[in-house]
Amino acid sequence: MIRLLAPLVGIASLGAAVLLTGSQRGEASDFGQLGQTYPVAEADLLSTIEARLKRAQATGEMDRVNAAFAKRAEAKVRRPVPVAGISPAEQARTWNYDPTITLEREIRDHKGQLIAAAGQRINPLDFVSMRQNLVFVDGDDAGQVDWATKRFTELNAKIIFVNGSPIESMTTRKRRFFFDQEGRLTSKFGIRHTPAVVSQAGKLLQVSETVLKPGGRS
Repeated sequence: MIRLLAPLVGIASLGAAVLLTGSQRGEASDFGQLGQTYPVAEADLLSTIEARLKRAQATGEMDRVNAAFAKRAEAKVRRPVPVAGISPAEQARTWNYDPTITLEREIRDHKGQLIAAAGQRINPLDFVSMRQNLVFVDGDDAGQVDWATKRFTELNAKIIFVNGSPIESMTTRKRRFFFDQEGRLTSKFGIRHTPAVVSQAGKLLQVSETVLKPGGRS
């Protein structure tokens, strides 16, 4: 934080210096006394800020603030904000998702030759295949995580948490996990319950929500 505020103080001080030197070059004029004058009692704002920063650094307060900030940031990385509106599946659902997009502008190659025109509809699955399924689970639900890790390998699926700590689970289960930040993927696919699986079905993506029985069985 001290590194962020110091440039601000420096810039403001430079501005004050410019104003001061500018007033020295100007032509002095006596406009007389318009009313009773009072001495300026307020301390210089920049000097006050600078003094407080130096005092905070000297007393260790700045270090405590930085440490608290780093701790909050680490906690958020280790346990991201849960995706809102996601609950365990109570009824099996399956539907298709069409990944086709409509181009807003034309696409040309490095030679200027037209590749795709504006307004053209393109399905990415026409060019690439989806090699791994996307498996969404509640990371705090051991049954869902057990079901996903037993059913899918790291080669054929990415297991994505909507809640919980992927870092802690990676440590205990020795496997890579991901997190649906801000619910962008579940929102795109219309997923409202877990566990859910997204897989390729021809030129479409098939989305399914599975009901688990006690013990993590589907």
